[in-house]
Amino acid sequence: MMPLGDNGLQESAVWRIDTNSFELTGHAEWSSHSHPDQHELLWGARGTLTAETDDGYFAVPGSLGLWIPAGTSHRVAAAPGTSFRCTFIDADITAVATRTTAVAIPEVVRAVLDRLEAPPYLSAAPRIHAEELALSLLEPVEVSTIDLPLPRDTRTRLVAEALLSDPSDDRSLEDWGRHVGASARNLSRLFVSETGMSFSTWRTRARMRRAIEWLAADYTVAHVSRRAGYATPSAFVQAFRRELGRTPGEFATVRSDAAKKSA
Repeated sequence: MMPLGDNGLQESAVWRIDTNSFELTGHAEWSSHSHPDQHELLWGARGTLTAETDDGYFAVPGSLGLWIPAGTSHRVAAAPGTSFRCTFIDADITAVATRTTAVAIPEVVRAVLDRLEAPPYLSAAPRIHAEELALSLLEPVEVSTIDLPLPRDTRTRLVAEALLSDPSDDRSLEDWGRHVGASARNLSRLFVSETGMSFSTWRTRARMRRAIEWLAADYTVAHVSRRAGYATPSAFVQAFRRELGRTPGEFATVRSDAAKKSA
């Protein structure tokens, strides 16, 4: 939709921010793509929404939004039952951040973005003021991210995808080699050459990647530790701190503080 001016004509030049809403009944995935002429803001998530860019892997909780600058390649996935908003902002508007980052979205911003999409549409001058207000109130916040390059070889890719699907799978490289038809030595070499890390390190980061997602969806530390493949919550907490520099509890506190800013 485009707003109508007093003469009934569409004022497309003024329509610089546009929001789409998604209500998903099944799993959805948008393969890696970019928007050269638009920034993208993912927000209002209910359920499990994740995004992967060169800046890291992000789980988008409902209390925050994710700012993706224009031209940034990104891949987005959402679990069944997830709903979220996707707001596109013209690239000629000053960017909130120059890299992918989480942002606190106060209730007033949510209300303004909703109002921009609702009839009767604002005329040019009030709309520009509303757009500038909404963007000025977005505040970047620090969240935990993790870099996890995927291997390219078919055999190592099968192992990687299986571990992302079930990070609690503790099969050894020898076991995986028998499963995919490669020697343990070859798999080990491929993981290092294609991801820059050993199989053990890659598996740990895969576990942390899924853990971030589950913590963002408000699962308990005990629940996440079991799903991520750790025998005890304390072992999971130690691994989480080593990889991300903070405990799962501190991760939750950062999100909680950001949510208060959004309230």
